[in-house]
Amino acid sequence: MKKKALGILLTVAMAATMLAGCGDNAGKNDNPSSNGGDTQQTTPANNGGADNNGGESNNGGGSDLAYTGTLTLMHYSTSEESQGNGSSDGIRTMIANWDAAHPDITLEQNVLSSDDFKTQIATLAAANDLPDVFMLQGMNTSSWAAQGLVMDLTDIAAASPDSANYNTDFFGPFTVNGKIYALPTVSGGTCTVVMYDKRVWGDTFPSTWAEVEEKAAEIIAEGKTPIAFGNGGQWQANSCFLSCLGDRYTGEDWFWSLVNKEGAAFTDAEFVAALAEMQRLFTQTELFNKDFNAVSNEDAREYYISGQATAFIGGNWDTSYIGTTLKSAGDDLYENTGFAVLPQSADATHQRNSQNNGFGFGVAINAKLADDPDKLAAAIDLAYTLAGADFAEYVASNYGLGALVKASDVDWSGFDQFDIDFYNFTFVDNSSSPIYDSFIDGAVWGDLNQDLQAMLNGSMDPETVAANAQASYESNFLNK
Repeated sequence: MKKKALGILLTVAMAATMLAGCGDNAGKNDNPSSNGGDTQQTTPANNGGADNNGGESNNGGGSDLAYTGTLTLMHYSTSEESQGNGSSDGIRTMIANWDAAHPDITLEQNVLSSDDFKTQIATLAAANDLPDVFMLQGMNTSSWAAQGLVMDLTDIAAASPDSANYNTDFFGPFTVNGKIYALPTVSGGTCTVVMYDKRVWGDTFPSTWAEVEEKAAEIIAEGKTPIAFGNGGQWQANSCFLSCLGDRYTGEDWFWSLVNKEGAAFTDAEFVAALAEMQRLFTQTELFNKDFNAVSNEDAREYYISGQATAFIGGNWDTSYIGTTLKSAGDDLYENTGFAVLPQSADATHQRNSQNNGFGFGVAINAKLADDPDKLAAAIDLAYTLAGADFAEYVASNYGLGALVKASDVDWSGFDQFDIDFYNFTFVDNSSSPIYDSFIDGAVWGDLNQDLQAMLNGSMDPETVAANAQASYESNFLNK
């Protein structure tokens, strides 16, 4: 029944979308007060791997779709990425199920690594040559919607039989002037978690950077790296460090003021102070691996897995990979890994156990498909499969992750302490703060990320970084 009902509703929504037209001029984002929202789950995560129980898509079948041509899809859930990564595993499973259920449609996938994806999708957008269905990063929503590149999915989202069961806050990064341009599909989770070896740091990780630096001296004397970090892709310093550290200095209202164009500036003293502290930690201490600005987060997490580093800072996808790898190897580090928020800085005035949490990507549809109703119907069906109830049930059952649709009737047996602890870290014990580069504009973050790398190399001062970011913000977002 769900399958048939969704097909009918999507046909109605599709017609409404075509009549309304695509690509309204974008203004400020109508974002919620919390990017991550409440997943309303009450059970722990299971990073132990998928059981491939997605089954046939409940959201459409070959007999429901008139289209029989080629549909292009671009994403970054590579086979390597999906190892221990619930979101990527879920996406790949849903794609396989949908492809098998629609033998009359040729699904052409362009699957890239995360960093390559971000570069190539931006190139395609600049040439107005986006694929039919693709992953949209929140920071690109406003600009690409204004250019008419992405389809308005507001009616399509509302037409779903699962719309009453949405985690509506997750639409925040993909909403412009009240219109939704993507269906959140990468499961919510933290971008900033400190994973640490309890045998070295104790059961509780230090709560201040001063305490971390004191303990680190002992670790360095033993020939090990205190904390592993990778910023080779440039985005990691922003997503996995600054957006959490900055929140401790500025508070959350400052960032929403930037997003909503209400007067906050990158040159505000509190944000400059956060930059200065970040530069101090990376250039004036020996807390991190010396090659942090050259290696990726994937490289850096191997330092932790191998024992070369005693802690690691990354995102929930790194945690899933590390947990799966350690458990598969029977490594004692699996049972001795703890999770902590970023330590507090002495001059940061916002004292709280915050970790940035939310949805950075959603599935979007090329606005050009409005000219081909049958193809559009197929694209809508695929998009909802990648973001809807089947995906939600899959990632909840196998990984304990939240999705756009609230999961129900999930068997939560078989979860161990690693999974329980990380679930509690993400959804229970700590507050959430926004992920910077899920909002505003990709050009702004591209400029800031490049300058952050220079700052962490010691070749640019925080004041210049802030001034450049503000100039980019005014040019690429504030005055548009």
